[in-house]
Amino acid sequence: MFKFRVTDIIDRPNNNISIRFQDLSGMYPKYKPGQFLTLVFNFEGREVRRSYSFSSSPDLDEPYEITVKRVENGEISRFLHHKLAIGDVIEVMEPLGIFTYNIDALQKNTVFLFAAGVGVTPLFSILKSVLTKELESKVILIYSNSSKEQTLFYDELIEWQNKYPDRLKIEFIWSNVKNLLKARLNRDYLIELVNENLKVSSNPIFYTCGPLFYMDLCRFTLLGMGFSEESIRKETFYFPEEEEDDDEKEDIPQDYTSYDIVLRYNKMDYNLTIPPTKTILEVGLEHKIRLPYSCKSGMCSTCISQVVNGEVRMDYNEVLTDREVENGRCLICTAHPIANNTIIEVL
Repeated sequence: MFKFRVTDIIDRPNNNISIRFQDLSGMYPKYKPGQFLTLVFNFEGREVRRSYSFSSSPDLDEPYEITVKRVENGEISRFLHHKLAIGDVIEVMEPLGIFTYNIDALQKNTVFLFAAGVGVTPLFSILKSVLTKELESKVILIYSNSSKEQTLFYDELIEWQNKYPDRLKIEFIWSNVKNLLKARLNRDYLIELVNENLKVSSNPIFYTCGPLFYMDLCRFTLLGMGFSEESIRKETFYFPEEEEDDDEKEDIPQDYTSYDIVLRYNKMDYNLTIPPTKTILEVGLEHKIRLPYSCKSGMCSTCISQVVNGEVRMDYNEVLTDREVENGRCLICTAHPIANNTIIEVL
């Protein structure tokens, strides 16, 4: 754990704030563009964790910065928006996340960034790193909002576009415009934008961040255009404080058996019995194992683990690809063993 002091709180459009931090530990944890920071709170002995993407870039001389949207009835977002003050100290975990861009000064890529609303946050971090460190790469940001006034980082993005006019193009999509064909991102509009900005010699990479339906539109359209699954990355912007709609839950096979497993973490083996009503993470935390986790809902990558022996099923997974699941990767926050003597190693 690290201790971060709040140095600035910046009001942003559309019920967002950016929070800037100073590391008090002197360890200066490193992060990659696109990763997130997990904040840890203790309320009368109850630990609560929430993860927020960096809007700052590790490749610029700027402080750690996250951006937080105000969630209706959200316990932590309400606290951060209304009670957090400059000078407050917060415990944070090491930066995590696999929605990252690996900077290589010799690369010559065309990086497409598809964002909706607050989903622009990690993409803004990637945008800044690519433009400042990869001098031959281009960035195309396609950014959807309800209006110009509700567009997060609008002024900053215009500054970056003015600074790099030959390497950064931004397509702002506002749903309040009169031209309905350009009011929302759709299949034909997306194909037009990609073809318009993609050169034959380019090496395209696609990042998408926003609601699930938005990212599905991007992914299926890009796959239909012939781009590979490996070239498309997504980050689900999910607010754990929002209640899940019961109608949206998938039917899960009922298994009333408890299974014995071995959980490996930090070079230690823990023998656990997992009842059918609890996940591997829940039982591990009950046994005071300080396991990595954040969302507890299969929406982030904090608790990725490897099934060494046996088998598990997951209630939900919005992170791992089918190939990764076939190769034994799982998210212990939604995973249940379905065989005795299952061995799971937390990565």
